Amino acid sequence: MSNTLPIGTAAGNPDQQVALRADKFNRHTFWCGQSGSGKSYALGVVLEQLLLNTDLPLLIMDPNSDYVRLAETLPHASAAESERLAAADVRVLNSGTRGGERLQTRFLDLDVATKAATLRLDPITDLDEYNVLLHIDERRPESWDRDSYLEMIHHSDDPGERAIGRRVENLQVLEWELWAWGGRSVTDVVDERPSATVLDLGGFTHRGESAVAALSVLEHLWRQREERRPVLIVIDEAHNLCPPNPQTLVERALVDQIVQIAAEGRKFGLWLLLSTQRPTKIHPNVLSQCDNLGLMRMSSPRDLGELADVFGYAPSHLIQESPHFTQGQALFAGGFVSEPTIARMGRRLTVEGGSDVGVPIRA
Repeated sequence: MSNTLPIGTAAGNPDQQVALRADKFNRHTFWCGQSGSGKSYALGVVLEQLLLNTDLPLLIMDPNSDYVRLAETLPHASAAESERLAAADVRVLNSGTRGGERLQTRFLDLDVATKAATLRLDPITDLDEYNVLLHIDERRPESWDRDSYLEMIHHSDDPGERAIGRRVENLQVLEWELWAWGGRSVTDVVDERPSATVLDLGGFTHRGESAVAALSVLEHLWRQREERRPVLIVIDEAHNLCPPNPQTLVERALVDQIVQIAAEGRKFGLWLLLSTQRPTKIHPNVLSQCDNLGLMRMSSPRDLGELADVFGYAPSHLIQESPHFTQGQALFAGGFVSEPTIARMGRRLTVEGGSDVGVPIRA
């Protein structure tokens, strides 16, 4: 294995290889580019190289199924690359009805604050119900499943618990496909630290399920942070999980957790790689903590100005080149590259999922 991750060639000089430093992924990374820039494809090139050259576990939050085929090599991959990628332990957890291993988490394992957010309970405006939920959680037996949970709160002598039961029924939260109850949870898989764990978030029926799935994993990693077991948390289309102005209680709890990891996670081995179309779509307290930048084509003057302000280590004249990048070109700056460099990304070694739908052409 190597500390260098070859990801392409220098723009204008195809004979000069460009590589990133693997050891500098122990810093948070921001990756951005507008639609059509090749952002997801290019990020896949980097993730493949991390699988080939490091033992750093990857946790990939994938809303568009772009990385669900990360274990499937293409014919042009060398024999050595194919062998090493085939040996990687890549787990894909699917949401909804997409088949394969299910992406599920245990409702009873969630932090009380996350349970409350899922049930749309505010700790101040819903003071009494929140307090009831806290005490239900304190006395639950380990063997509770959905039916016994509902049975207990519906037939409780406590009117507050019965009110929680009505809320649960009205919101139909316990009907979500996300819940594992006593079964295998995504957190069990993450604890095994596979080479890569891909969370296919896009197939859930209810809006809140993907956010709760992501939150359950992040809060679990945060609870166990003192174990200092490194993991690179890759959040694709990060504006969906970390917007500057979250709307629901669950979204606010998720953003708060990501902000906490961005601010304090580095020393515990919890490192973020956030990929999105525009920097203004990401919470500023997360963006400001990123020490690595990958920038693909971006035309918005406002976004380019934001990048220049936040990422002072990236020369502004190179950032201003971004509108002229062709598909697959990227500017790299920060700790994971020896100097700011514009590169043309190399070919993927594995199959890209979630590709664009083509226009039907009349024969």
